[in-house]
Amino acid sequence: MAELKDVTVWANALIRLHLDPAVWSFGFDHAKRRAGLCNFTDRRITVSRYLAARFSDDEIHQVLLHEVAHAMAGPAAGHGPVWQRIADGIGYAGGRLHDGGVAEELAPWRGTCPAGHEHFRFRRPTRMHSCARCNRGFSTAHLITWQHRDEASRA
Repeated sequence: MAELKDVTVWANALIRLHLDPAVWSFGFDHAKRRAGLCNFTDRRITVSRYLAARFSDDEIHQVLLHEVAHAMAGPAAGHGPVWQRIADGIGYAGGRLHDGGVAEELAPWRGTCPAGHEHFRFRRPTRMHSCARCNRGFSTAHLITWQHRDEASRA
């Protein structure tokens, strides 16, 4: 698990190495489902404080490289070939998107399907959902039952 003070040091070093530190800055945010963000408006790279604390040093370093590559490629590049070339050039070895876990322990909504698979939501589910692990398409036989964590702790 990465220490947040170390992540700050690594991020600032990457910004000094690849970007203009007078223009770009680093910080932590409160995201629970995405690992990092490159904000072109504020010229700021942020990393989820929750996920950074869960990731290994190597994983968080890859997140930082991913976001620095976005800053270098510009807002129109997306995850296209220009971004990919820049990302490869600075040592990024991951994919286009974070595919690791989310901060499930912070999700206020916990759902279970009839087979017992757990699902988590950060916003109140407004419609019926069925378990994709049990059936690829929507199925009433695999409906997820949602419970707010406050209610679950009282039960």
